[in-house]
Amino acid sequence: MSPTITPKRKPTAPNTTVQKAIKTKPNQSVFDALPDSAFVREAQLVRKTDTPDSTAPLPFSAPTLWRKVKAGTFPAPTKLSARVTCWHVGQVRAWMNSQTVA
Repeated sequence: MSPTITPKRKPTAPNTTVQKAIKTKPNQSVFDALPDSAFVREAQLVRKTDTPDSTAPLPFSAPTLWRKVKAGTFPAPTKLSARVTCWHVGQVRAWMNSQTVA
C-alpha cells in the first residue's frame, strides 16, 4: 500500500481571515476590534513599505519593531510554534498608552 499524498493548500493571508471573522468599519484596523486577550502577528502591527497608508496601529517598520523588542522598549513577543511569533494585544495597547501619556 502506497502512502497517500495530500495536496498543499494555498495559504490565505492572515489579515483577510481575521477581517472576515471580525466586523470592522472601513477605516478601522483589525487591531482595534480585537480583545486584549487576543494575539496579533507582526503583519497586523506594523506598516509595510509598499502600503504606507495602511491601518496598522504602529507607525514604524518591522525592523524598528524588532530593534525596540531587543532594546526592551517594546513588549516581548510570544512564540506559539517554531515559525509563529505574536504579541498579546493587551500588552501592545498598554505600551501604546504609555507612549502617549509620557
